[in-house]
Amino acid sequence: MLEDKNLDKIINEMVDTVENSKDEIYSISESAREEYQNLSEQLKYLKQEVTDNIESSEQLEVKEKLSRQRLAEVSNNFNKFTEEQIKEVYEQTHKLQSELKMLHQREKILRQKRDDIERRLKSLEKTIEKASSLVSKVSVVLNYLNEDFRQIGELIQDANEKQAFGLKIIEAQEEERRRLSREIHDGPAQMLANILLRSELIDKTFKQRGREEALIEMKSVRSMVRSSLYEVRRIIYDLRPMALDDLGLVPTIKKYVENMAEYNQMNITFTPLSLWDRLDAKYEVALFRLIQEAVQNAIKHAEASKIDVKLEKSSNTILVIIKDDGKGFDVKQRKENSFGLIGMKERLEMLNGSIDIHSKVGQGTRIEIQVPLLE
Repeated sequence: MLEDKNLDKIINEMVDTVENSKDEIYSISESAREEYQNLSEQLKYLKQEVTDNIESSEQLEVKEKLSRQRLAEVSNNFNKFTEEQIKEVYEQTHKLQSELKMLHQREKILRQKRDDIERRLKSLEKTIEKASSLVSKVSVVLNYLNEDFRQIGELIQDANEKQAFGLKIIEAQEEERRRLSREIHDGPAQMLANILLRSELIDKTFKQRGREEALIEMKSVRSMVRSSLYEVRRIIYDLRPMALDDLGLVPTIKKYVENMAEYNQMNITFTPLSLWDRLDAKYEVALFRLIQEAVQNAIKHAEASKIDVKLEKSSNTILVIIKDDGKGFDVKQRKENSFGLIGMKERLEMLNGSIDIHSKVGQGTRIEIQVPLLE
């Protein structure tokens, strides 16, 4: 359990780190998009300014050209113009040339800004593209951590449970051997020993007291033999009900439920919901053990007063429902040492079956088992 908690802690830390990284990358991506939008607006205005500047330059170039022609005319006919006229033409030409030079300089600056913004936009496009790609990849990693790593944790936990279940099986086998040894020793073995002693007494009684007394002793011995036979059959039934091989699943479950109801002084009902033919032995044994385990769990742990067992067979599926009115439990809360349920799941895995447990505290428990019938 400590290893499971440590693994969960590591996975949670990894998930938090990746989520924070994803948020940071997304923040960078959004900042880049915002800057890209602003620069795109600036580029739009810059392009318009460049266009306006070119138009102004072209118009000014025409004026400057006319002014230079006028200046050349004045210079060639210097004597025809006054000093004031010459000065005015010269200043006008100089002014136009200065304005044109300023416009050319401004156009150069605007073009540099435009080119710089276009380079920055291309760089931002790559940044946005990389950030989007990274967000997608991080999302995949996050999904992997959240799902696949969780599954790995569950698999490890299941493996630990199965290991503990295997050890529990070994312990249960040893405990079963001890129980059988005690039962045989205290039951049939003791009775057989008594029968042997009483058989010797019959011989003495016949010789000493006569035929009538010997017959009384023989009846007593017959009763002891019958009790011993009952005990032997009970032990065999606990190991594997012979009725399961002779009569089939439904009669065996019916007899088992009747015996459990009588022994535990409680209401246990069994209802077969369809016509039944004999099944393959592996299905009959597994279904009997599953019902046996579920009923025993309801008696031992649920403190139920009423248990209903229903069994239904369709063309390709067997459905078992075991319902009790016991104290119930929280199915989300994993119970320690719930080896009964683990054993049921192990049996169902071998049959490709499934089990659904519906229970709430104080509202009883309903177990649904489905087993597919395979050729």
